[in-house]
Amino acid sequence: MDKNTNEFYERLRTELNNSNTWPAEYLFKFIVPTDQEKIEIVKNAFNNMGSVIVTKHSKTGKYTSVSIDVQMKNAQKIIDKYLELSTIKGIISL
Repeated sequence: MDKNTNEFYERLRTELNNSNTWPAEYLFKFIVPTDQEKIEIVKNAFNNMGSVIVTKHSKTGKYTSVSIDVQMKNAQKIIDKYLELSTIKGIISL
């Protein structure tokens, strides 16, 4: 991880810990190129976690937004999910 990425996740961890009591509900939002395989990878990352997943295609159909509402144990678990999914080509985390 480069220095800027590491600093970003440290800031995120601090903000999450200051604004939540763990465990807490967290809303992940991703924009993924519309490719069923990529969308399934995102969905599968949250299997068996009791998550609510909503997908919506863009007007042009080129992209799909994936929103996942899920109970997370702590800030590190949230960061771990972002890092896990960051390997998907073209994914944007919001």
